[in-house]
Amino acid sequence: QVQLVESGGGLVQPGGSLRLSCAASLSIFSVWSMGWYRQAPGKQRELVETITSGGSTNYADSMKGRFTISRDNAKNTVYLQMNSLEPEETDVYYCNAHSPYGVAYWGQGTQLTVSS
Repeated sequence: QVQLVESGGGLVQPGGSLRLSCAASLSIFSVWSMGWYRQAPGKQRELVETITSGGSTNYADSMKGRFTISRDNAKNTVYLQMNSLEPEETDVYYCNAHSPYGVAYWGQGTQLTVSS
């Protein structure tokens, strides 16, 4: 059974930084595209940033220069470094894994709260 386990969420002050982690129980992790999405109550889930098996990244414009996705294939883990956080970014952050064959999995989500 595939599991994506997010960690690292919590409370951070505006302007602060945090790093999320997602550990994946995927065989041949390196071929999967990985990503982070976020969702506020009553809103659609939205893209934060993705990274392909080859290391190419795609991100939402509002995160440009502030968020950085990375992956460690030896640890089956993807990270999201978030800087200059804003209160509006208080959301549940979800890890996503997408295979070359169209199979996708989601983690259970981790709560990020940006507040003073």
